Amino acid sequence: MKLPHPFQRDKSARTLSRTGMALCLALAGLISSALPLQALAAKPEFADPDKVLRTIFPVAETGFDPAATRDLYSNAINEAIFERLFTYDYLASPAKIIPEAAESMPEISADGKTYTIKLKKGIYFTPDAAFNGKKRELTVDDYVYSFKRIMDPKIASSHVWLLEDKITGLDQLAAQAKKSGKFDYSAKVPGLEVIDKYTLRIHLTRPDFNLPMILAYTAMSAVAREVIEKYQDVQGAAMANPVGTGAFKLIEWVRGSKMVLDANPDYHTNIWDFQPSSDPNDQKIIAAMKGKRMPQIGRVIVNVILEDQSRLLAFQKDEIDLFQLYGGLAPQVLNGPDLKPELVKRGIQMSRIVDPELTVYYWNMQDPVFGGLSKEKIALRRAMAMAHNVEEEIRIVDNGHAIPLQYPIPPGVVGHDPNYKSSIQYNPAAANALLDKFGYKKDKDGYRTMPDGSPLEIVHTAQTESRGHLQAEVWKKSYDGIGIRMRAEFRPFAEILKAEKQCQLMQRISPWIADYPDGDNFMQLFYGKNIHMNNNGCVTIPEYDKLYEQSQKLAPGPERDLLYHKMTRIMELYAAQRLGYARHRMMLAQPRVVGYKKHPIMHIEWMQIDIDQNK
Repeated sequence: MKLPHPFQRDKSARTLSRTGMALCLALAGLISSALPLQALAAKPEFADPDKVLRTIFPVAETGFDPAATRDLYSNAINEAIFERLFTYDYLASPAKIIPEAAESMPEISADGKTYTIKLKKGIYFTPDAAFNGKKRELTVDDYVYSFKRIMDPKIASSHVWLLEDKITGLDQLAAQAKKSGKFDYSAKVPGLEVIDKYTLRIHLTRPDFNLPMILAYTAMSAVAREVIEKYQDVQGAAMANPVGTGAFKLIEWVRGSKMVLDANPDYHTNIWDFQPSSDPNDQKIIAAMKGKRMPQIGRVIVNVILEDQSRLLAFQKDEIDLFQLYGGLAPQVLNGPDLKPELVKRGIQMSRIVDPELTVYYWNMQDPVFGGLSKEKIALRRAMAMAHNVEEEIRIVDNGHAIPLQYPIPPGVVGHDPNYKSSIQYNPAAANALLDKFGYKKDKDGYRTMPDGSPLEIVHTAQTESRGHLQAEVWKKSYDGIGIRMRAEFRPFAEILKAEKQCQLMQRISPWIADYPDGDNFMQLFYGKNIHMNNNGCVTIPEYDKLYEQSQKLAPGPERDLLYHKMTRIMELYAAQRLGYARHRMMLAQPRVVGYKKHPIMHIEWMQIDIDQNK
């Protein structure tokens, strides 16, 4: 799909003939005699079409429907196009929830089970044929409809866990849809009470202390029913026609290659006004940005470039404004944690944080060879977990730009315990002894067999890019060290996600970046009911599930932390997965990018930054 930029001048004006140029100059002289000089030099108050931000995705997107999208990069586009009720303060540390489409923060009842939310008036969807030429205002009915879509069994959203067992009557409506085969979107849900078109009252089955953060997550964005019904596919998803109320709109999409977004000319007024955190660099950002109407950027161009070196080359050639530097390329750009002097001299900027991320190595618990809770299967997985040197992987794959994790909740997230030490540590000698004890004997070729003598082989799935190949090499070394044969298979990212959701992969390195900065967002990754959603290892451990359900009833604090510690020990006991690391996120920006700072939770910062065209 490709449409003209709503603000853009005709590019042919840049190639005028000499005669045409003379006529233009003469006309300019006539105009200047009638208009003040300031009027001629006036720039757009916001969304200047000449301010173009060029950036990169390292993997291909999958589509743009908040309820159906699962991957990080597609959700980055969704974050720009659609609006949530709440979002995050740009500079606050720790992360702080603020209103987005909501008029203010919610009113919460004394028992914590009722949230009353007021919506801003005068927010409109970008024009679309689905609206039949009418201006379409955003109302709370759109949020009610959008929340229902997440629970629609036909869509099979990966985000069901965000709302499941939480909103009064919503699970019952979903259960009826499973029986009838059709979700009744017109049915009233007691827990989603529409007071008026701008007021929504949410009634919870139990207190949920993370609800504002959940409502700030991309999947909870508002979509218009008319748009979905016009463009939906057989599964009820509208992945190719995103229509929202956000700061940008998609005007061009070349699948797996390029996305172009233009600023929404009807976007409601949003003035940049954030307070500094303890970071001394915040004051410089505030001085450059305070008081500007946002967005300032008129166009965002996103190119998909799979290879690390190609991405870096594009940035070095000044073809890209904003670029995520992965650890594999760090030696070409950094001296230790700092930019090389020649880049500093050029004015290149870097924003570096530890991502609120857990990269986990999982073994499919439904696999007939590696899954199950019997002693010999636990011994096999535990040996494989102890055979892998996480710190060596960080050094080889990421050039040291990551931190190993002992606990499933990473730094910067509520519930993180910096003093916790896992019972699973790198120890190949103990791993070999464990396999010997449980009958995994070595054959003549030096590789082990199953206790019954049948072949034993692990299939490690990785992405096709160079990073995936390097990770596979590291894991091949780990498996060779304990005599287990490994075969690597390489697939595109979208294929991996689809197979993973169906529990079809045997083993993978799986990163998870926080949807919201609370430990619950990580502990839910191993909850049995979240299989086919976020539980990528397809783990069901009854003891873990029981404690997780108890934790859902508790506010963050010592009592919940105690449960999380018990749950983590259970994970280690059954060795369904091995904890890996959290990477440094290193974002490089050209000198012309103004006000940029990587946010730990938001996928993109395009709404909060500017472009200095004089640089």
